[in-house]
Order: sequence, then structure tokens, then C-alpha cells
Amino acid sequence: MNAASVARDQATAVSAVDCGTTHSCKRKHDPGLLIIGIFKLSKAVFFVGVSLGALHFIHHDLSQTLTHVFNVLRFDNENRFVGLVLSKSELVTHHRIRLFSIGTALYGLLCSVEGVGLLRRKVWAEYLTLWLSASFVPWEMYEVVRHANLWRFVILVMNLIITAYLVWLLRRKRQQSLL
Repeated sequence: MNAASVARDQATAVSAVDCGTTHSCKRKHDPGLLIIGIFKLSKAVFFVGVSLGALHFIHHDLSQTLTHVFNVLRFDNENRFVGLVLSKSELVTHHRIRLFSIGTALYGLLCSVEGVGLLRRKVWAEYLTLWLSASFVPWEMYEVVRHANLWRFVILVMNLIITAYLVWLLRRKRQQSLL
């Protein structure tokens, strides 16, 4: 017997003691995946809510609503920012609102698939989340360089943490399966 097989037999014996049997043991939920799964589900709820909120403005005047909000918040109507937002809101068509709503709903659906898959401990969800998180990193880095602000930086760091964690976790699982 070599050292690797002895270590594997000892790990099996320890896990059998923890589970009561060698064959019917359920693996424990990884706390990192649990956190990422909950985070993805909360993003799904947020983006579906944004999508439904956008649908509200298909039959309402966006500029009029924004004017009302600015008045309630007691913003100065002569403010440059308020004027810019109001002038840009007049350019938003119902078609663009529909497209925005569909896009945010689809992204929310994708986040819910990731979150449910991670909470159900599906390996495909780990790979999907890794791929999606890593694919957004170049764009987020570009945005941080182009218009640096705290919000963009936090999003980039969160995505980097998720990507690094999933790479580490999947490598660890692969190494354990090779033993």
C-alpha cells in the first residue's frame, strides 16, 4: 500500500464515522457556494423587480414621473444634473423600455438559474457561474479605468473574489477526485 491509498482509506473511515455508513453519506454544503448562491438569487430578485418596474413606464410618461420625484425630493429644477436626466428621459421610447425590461428579466432568470444550481450543489452551476463571472471581468476593468467610482470598483472586486473562489474550489475538487 502506498501513502495515497492509506490517506484515502483513512479519509473514507473518518467520513464513514461522521455519516454512520460508507455509502449513504451526503456531502456537506460548501459555505462559499451557499453565500454565492444566495447572492445570485438576491440579484435575480433585484433584476426581475427592475424589469417589472420598467414595464410600468411603457404606459406612463417617464419625464413627468421623474419631474414629480425630483420635486418630492426638493431638487432644484434648474440644477444641471436634473436638467440632464430630464432631457435624456425624453429620448427614451417605449420600445427601448421594453428591450430594457426583457434584458433585465433575462439576466434575472440567468442569476436565478445560477443561484438555484449552486444551492442544489450542481457542478454545472459552479462552472456556469465561473464562466459568467470571469467573462464580465474585462468589461468591469474597462469601466473602472474609464469612469472610476466606488460602485464599479466594488462590483469588480466581488466578481474577482467569486471567480478566484470558484477556480480554487473546482481545482480542489478535481484534485480530490484524482486521489
